[in-house]
Amino acid sequence: MSSKVKVAIIGCGGIANGKHLPSLSKLKNVELVAFCDVLIERAEKAAAEYGVENAKVYEDFRELLQNEEIEVVHVLTPNDSHAEISIAALDASKHVMCEKPMAKTSAEARQMLEAAKRSGKKLTIGYNNRFRPDSQHLHKLCERGDLGEVYYAKAHAIRRRAVPTWGVFLDEEKQGGGPLIDIGTHALDLTLWMMNNYKPKSVLGTTYHKLSQKKDAANAWGPWDPEKFTVEDSAFGFITMENGATIVLESSWALNSLDVDEAKCSLSGTEGGADMKDGLRINGEDFGKLYTNKVELGAGGVAFYDGKSESDADLEARLWIDNIINDTEPVVKPEQAFVVTQILEAIYESAKTGKAVYFEEQSSLVSNK
Repeated sequence: MSSKVKVAIIGCGGIANGKHLPSLSKLKNVELVAFCDVLIERAEKAAAEYGVENAKVYEDFRELLQNEEIEVVHVLTPNDSHAEISIAALDASKHVMCEKPMAKTSAEARQMLEAAKRSGKKLTIGYNNRFRPDSQHLHKLCERGDLGEVYYAKAHAIRRRAVPTWGVFLDEEKQGGGPLIDIGTHALDLTLWMMNNYKPKSVLGTTYHKLSQKKDAANAWGPWDPEKFTVEDSAFGFITMENGATIVLESSWALNSLDVDEAKCSLSGTEGGADMKDGLRINGEDFGKLYTNKVELGAGGVAFYDGKSESDADLEARLWIDNIINDTEPVVKPEQAFVVTQILEAIYESAKTGKAVYFEEQSSLVSNK
């Protein structure tokens, strides 16, 4: 491998320009050498702004994958194409960073796992909220055992009125769902990661299409067209794990609620509890007295190296490229992201049937590290 990792971007829309490209462009050990989008002008624009001199531009991802110079591919397309493109990239001997969620269905996500295994290449999923300062700190506390056994948790992804009205967010065929698969996936990933528990037993779920049917509704990004709002506006899940733990997952883009939180979790363990609802708070009992401690994480991020502050997206990108260079395991393991997809799919299935979904035991799927 050369001194600089050669990266290609497939999908040059909002998430590429808002997250991946700015972060990757800051890394001195990365060269952005190829760009692909079904709208060729978007690929050309990204290449002009972020690419190396003579960066290649493609309209078909299959042509891009024939470029042997490329070592890493970022898959930043709508959910329904995550699996197809990621599998093709892995089979073309490229390492893959795929945006969340891993795939539209658990069957597709499993195929991605199989492709990573047979190719020997690295696969990770873009759950960037793991890289926030509060998430990093809480995970260290959980690893050290400060909370004891976490047996009850809540995954929070509630917006009052913030429906994304652009792109394909409201298209069930392209996305596979609404707020549950869009932002609920982040909250669930955080919660499972903190608990280090990836063995679901059963799921009971509900989804709603209530406020989505209102015309001229108040919304952060302007009113939506009810006829084009084909995904749920809110979804909720009750998840039990093989060890008896319980997780409540709440997600919405539009809900009449003032209890608004996104990509956060609350944890209750045998030795203490924690939540991210007002900064990072730790609660427990000492010498017969209850306490609540608020963790001071500093303003504007946390210093991870060279005295500089990194955003969650910057840290995610830097550690991912380090994984490639040093041949280490990604922070977000694909097996973990697969379980997230399984649970989300089960919530949707339960909501349709009105019945709980039960899982087979998954003792060998995800390691306990």
